Amino acid sequence: MAILLALPILGVLVMLQSAVVSQVFLLHGTADLVLLAIIAWTLQERVDTAWHWALIGGLLVNLVSALPLGVPLISYLLATGIALLLKHRIWQAPILAMFTATFLGSLVNLGLDWIVLVMLGHPLPLAASFNLVILPSVLLNMLLAIPLFSLTGSLAEQLYPEETITV
Repeated sequence: MAILLALPILGVLVMLQSAVVSQVFLLHGTADLVLLAIIAWTLQERVDTAWHWALIGGLLVNLVSALPLGVPLISYLLATGIALLLKHRIWQAPILAMFTATFLGSLVNLGLDWIVLVMLGHPLPLAASFNLVILPSVLLNMLLAIPLFSLTGSLAEQLYPEETITV
């Protein structure tokens, strides 16, 4: 059921991200709702469909992105891997894991984007890109991390209810 819900949920987030959130700038950085939703979903306790969500989210973002095919998919899969590692390491503090995974996932995502754009011949200076795009984007992602974590937590509770033991 959770895999079936990934398509409409991530589809709406891609539309929101491309139509609304991309118009909200901090310097030249914007938030990445799909990345945050994938990380937040991955960090939920009973969720076992994290890789599916990353795959679906990466493919949907590929449809609307100007980046070469596969770049968002790779970065979302890497962010999911980071979140899964943190989920098992920082299991008693999920908010700390969310902040850490958001920070690292955002850096991986935006760093990979920068590397690919430079390899394609776009002259993007590292210092300016880091100060004007990457750091503001990471900050916006960190600000939106808690609301998305709580929303995905509510969704995960509905889809994966706790089992009650009757005696």
